[in-house]
Amino acid sequence: MFTGIVEETGTVRSLVHPDEADTDAILTVLAPLAASDARLGDSIAVDGVCLTVTHVTGADDATAASARTLTFEVMPETLRRSTLGALAPAARVNVERALPANGRLGGHVVQGHVDGTATLVARDPGPRWDELTFAGEPALLRYVAEKGSIALNGVSLTVTHVTDAPGASGASGEAGGGPGAPVRGTFGVSLIPTTLEATNLGELAPGSTVNVEVDVLAKYTERLMSATKLEVRP
Repeated sequence: MFTGIVEETGTVRSLVHPDEADTDAILTVLAPLAASDARLGDSIAVDGVCLTVTHVTGADDATAASARTLTFEVMPETLRRSTLGALAPAARVNVERALPANGRLGGHVVQGHVDGTATLVARDPGPRWDELTFAGEPALLRYVAEKGSIALNGVSLTVTHVTDAPGASGASGEAGGGPGAPVRGTFGVSLIPTTLEATNLGELAPGSTVNVEVDVLAKYTERLMSATKLEVRP
């Protein structure tokens, strides 16, 4: 389990596909802090995606920080649901180690199980913060609530507003869609200077895509209501 409090931003060293089908990938990230005490089999969140460490380089004090890397195997399902497959060498990624038993739950419960992606459609700078608006599919936004929690690229944030939209295709799509595109809703978050500097969210520009994990409580609530045959509105 994670909390959505990013510990460091790592740097992608490589993303390679071991076979011609490109169905899975091997990701190596320079992450001095996380690699300093990582062990094989540890769970690490990379841009909000829970990955298992398969190789560690430099997990000792004598190794220079510039050589401490973590390697992960990324499965096809993960590549399909997240942005990891689009990572390029030198890209910054948010890194968080799993929450220890005696750790503080500083953000909210984050599993590292990405539900989908959202696209940045507007970025409005404020006096000391930035307001970001994202577009997402109705199937994802149904779990997003104003003042609720959401994880974007692994960062725990509070939703400032939600604008729902029907999931049908129309003559023109909202929030960046073209003719015939599915109509999407939007949601917003506000980022303080610390978040802008300490995570890769500060680098986002309109058109950028982020990993989204909605609040797990919303998903379990819907599942329980469905199992007991209570009506769940889409």
